Amino acid sequence: MSHSGVGNVSVPGSARSAEVLGVLGVLDAGVCLVDERGTITQVNACAERLLGRGAADLVGWDAHELLHRDRHGRPLARARCQMVEAVLARRAQAGSSWCERGDRSLVELSWFVAPCGGVGGPAGTVLVFTAADQGPDRTHPPHAPESLLVELERLALLAETTTQLTSTLDSDEALRRLVRLVVPKIADWAVIDLITEADEVERVTVVHCEDGAFVAHEDLQGPMPPIPEESPMPLSRALRGAASTLATPHTYQGPPDSGIAIEQKRLFEATGMVSAAIAPIRGLRDVLGALTLGRSADREPLTGADLSLLEDITRRTGLALDNARLYQRQRKVAETMQRHLLPQLPSVPGLQMAARYVPAPDDSQVGGDWYDAFTVADGATALVIGDVVGHDLDAAAGMAQVRSMFRAYAWTHHEPPSAIVHRLDGSMAHLTGVPMATLVFGSLAQTADSAWQLTWTNAGHPPPLLVTHDGQARYLTEGHGLLLSTGLEWTRTDASLLLPPRSTLVLYTDGLVESRDRPIDSGLEQLRKHAASLAHRPLAAFTDLLLERARPTTGSNEDDIAVLTVRTPEIQSAAGGDL
Repeated sequence: MSHSGVGNVSVPGSARSAEVLGVLGVLDAGVCLVDERGTITQVNACAERLLGRGAADLVGWDAHELLHRDRHGRPLARARCQMVEAVLARRAQAGSSWCERGDRSLVELSWFVAPCGGVGGPAGTVLVFTAADQGPDRTHPPHAPESLLVELERLALLAETTTQLTSTLDSDEALRRLVRLVVPKIADWAVIDLITEADEVERVTVVHCEDGAFVAHEDLQGPMPPIPEESPMPLSRALRGAASTLATPHTYQGPPDSGIAIEQKRLFEATGMVSAAIAPIRGLRDVLGALTLGRSADREPLTGADLSLLEDITRRTGLALDNARLYQRQRKVAETMQRHLLPQLPSVPGLQMAARYVPAPDDSQVGGDWYDAFTVADGATALVIGDVVGHDLDAAAGMAQVRSMFRAYAWTHHEPPSAIVHRLDGSMAHLTGVPMATLVFGSLAQTADSAWQLTWTNAGHPPPLLVTHDGQARYLTEGHGLLLSTGLEWTRTDASLLLPPRSTLVLYTDGLVESRDRPIDSGLEQLRKHAASLAHRPLAAFTDLLLERARPTTGSNEDDIAVLTVRTPEIQSAAGGDL
């Protein structure tokens, strides 16, 4: 650990430390960071000197048990320790305490603490202290503790704003977090106006804190008039990126110069705000909108110092929104690409088919899950479901390569499914960049007596599910082999079955049956039960309801999901097979 400046003091993995402790590096004072339990997590060099202990003898120890004593050197009860009380209550407070140095001598320290973190991140406290005899007043630190406490709280808030807003790529979620960071800590009201891609203004948020709860006032939200080019009014200037301004109801009492001024007057009247600070939200290239913070009559009016803090917050907000919008544009492109890569199902006399694709909501909405169905040269219907490893554009591109190669082999080679998959496996390493993939390939053909026979092979994929019309369901585990692109020699086998009349074949990817909270065995059993219960439903309804009910209990999938269902006709010969 370095012993120079503030380099000793950091909160690992958080932008919070760099900002909170940057200002403390210029202080001739000891600095400790403690977590929510009171354990020391970092110290600076001055703290080591004042306490007569090296960082290794401080970090990881309970600050109270290690250091705090009464004036006679006896351990101090936690209930009598003002610093412990302030840390646990997460409030800013100043005081003085006796501490035991490394050589067991006592030193009286003047200290002040300020909470740091929380609001979705790890909670902690910054402790700043000096020797009590450094200042003329032995009960307080000599460096204006009240003003430093305010600065600590400000920096902690800015650091937490950075952490919270940059840790999500969902712009709506970022704005929700922003509101909870500033209300009610800074203001009673938060109003967010955004400029859309069509260069229109939308008031997306009007939130008030009432009795500790956040209340959205949707009647004050919605589309706004266009931005006037020359208006000197605060919100108009902010939306042009011109300046940050303080405002009161009196600001909008004169004749309005624009539609936005009328809406602002209505806002003040409806909310009862008596002071407001309005600042532009600037992205890297454009003005993205404006943030308005307002206070009611029972609080001190907002000041220039609050305006400076608001400008720091909106700079961070602009960066977060820029990142979120870029991500969402990329995600839309990726999802469009994925949709175009998925095929139209063929029309095969006697067969019903349905397919669904659901992207993973928390990733890039594009991945390697795919399905395909097409008629090959000998008249059979090829059915395939597959999964290329990955959840990004590379996986989607790899999936497109594998699907194209598979179609070519299936069309040109009149061979059993296992032989086609063997050819595909041998080519993937040389012709694609796909690291690994799984698939089930089935060939469905009518026999001479009009029955439907399925012949399939499985390359490391979850097994197909067959559901009869009377509600019996079982997995087709035969024909199972090694996944693709392993480089290992493997003899693939085929399995064959005559499908009963009105039976439903379900091909799916693992996102339907597996998640972090649910093992695949449990997911497979749930899928089987739900499929059996839906056996009498029309195929489209069967597929939709199965997808809805069999997905993880959280109601959203962590992985992409592809589902392909096929139903045989009602009339078959007696040769039709049984489950």
